[in-house]
Amino acid sequence: MEPVVEFLWWEECPSWEPALEILREEMEAAGIGEESLRVTEIGSEAEAERRGFPGSPTIRVQGVDIQPPGPEDPIGLTCRVYRRRDGRISPLPDREAIKDALRGRTG
Repeated sequence: MEPVVEFLWWEECPSWEPALEILREEMEAAGIGEESLRVTEIGSEAEAERRGFPGSPTIRVQGVDIQPPGPEDPIGLTCRVYRRRDGRISPLPDREAIKDALRGRTG
């Protein structure tokens, strides 16, 4: 069974398009078809609260965030900050974290 990959984004965040491109590349490399991807725009603070949206872009594989947000990460319409494995802060998720999440959920 293919995993369901969710990509949640907010239109005012400039990072969502490059992050979606990276996600699609990694899904293809992992042999996961586009039909397993759900791309959802988060359009209101109420929706962000309801969905537990810690900012744009957010990637979840089978409901699990590729980098679970911490208590200091706000829920709402904002650009997300990722902590890369080398310690740097980035507006884009670490490509290796995406690979690991996809691999971990596909067997």
